[in-house]
Amino acid sequence: MREIKAQVIKNTIRELFLQANYFIGKDIYDKLKEQYTKEESPVGKSVLKQIIKNDEIAAEEEIALCQDTGMAVVFIELGQEAVIVDGDFNEAINQGVREAYIDGYLRKSVVDDPIFDRINTKDNTPAITHIKIVPGDKVKITVTAKGFGSENMSRIKMLKPADGVEGVKEFIIKTAVEAGPNPCPPIIVGVGVGGTMEMSAILSKKALLRPIGKHNEDLRYAKLEDEILQEINKSGIGPAGLGGRTTALAVNIEYLPTHIAGLPVAVNICCHASRHAQKII
Repeated sequence: MREIKAQVIKNTIRELFLQANYFIGKDIYDKLKEQYTKEESPVGKSVLKQIIKNDEIAAEEEIALCQDTGMAVVFIELGQEAVIVDGDFNEAINQGVREAYIDGYLRKSVVDDPIFDRINTKDNTPAITHIKIVPGDKVKITVTAKGFGSENMSRIKMLKPADGVEGVKEFIIKTAVEAGPNPCPPIIVGVGVGGTMEMSAILSKKALLRPIGKHNEDLRYAKLEDEILQEINKSGIGPAGLGGRTTALAVNIEYLPTHIAGLPVAVNICCHASRHAQKII
């Protein structure tokens, strides 16, 4: 059994959220530059140029990529032979978020009660945490700072099995196109298919963490990702919703087995500031 101090978890969470908010992933940066060379709309091209410059400034000056620094979401893969000692695991995660958002001058966007009081917690906690027990003695921590301009455009639908591939395609495309300029395109479209209602939603958020350009290993799903991406980019919404061919950078689909009577589909949209970071300890 390997012991990991809660302090190490806290420090890692703090480091990852600062990294995610300051530095855009190389895969996204490279894709934005690629689309800049391909974009036919002068306005769309100009928007992409500004986005790229924004990402460069954020990295150089170590300041937030976007004013909405997101709600903290943490995915943990906890090795079954690892044990957290000298502190509470959940509190270590929240303390790491707290320190990152306060020390890093990141906007605090979380309110305590969603309906009545809506008083800001002033430190961007609590984090949304998903924990999976896996073999081994390591802890894999993946964080994402999820902005709500795009989160608000996300949708879930319980399709009928008879709706099939075309029903799934139609729902994903409709969700992305109806979102229009609201999620700050170009967007990344994460899709979760199967499982249960709540599992498809979690899966769709995890799909956003897949590197741009990496397809589902199942060739049928990889083909579906490409087909949907092409259709979304035919919409003409374009960068910032001002017109062009670059409405989405990627469509990432993940799937799980489901019940014979169901076909859950969740679409989690993310803006071009897809902020995530990962570390194994």
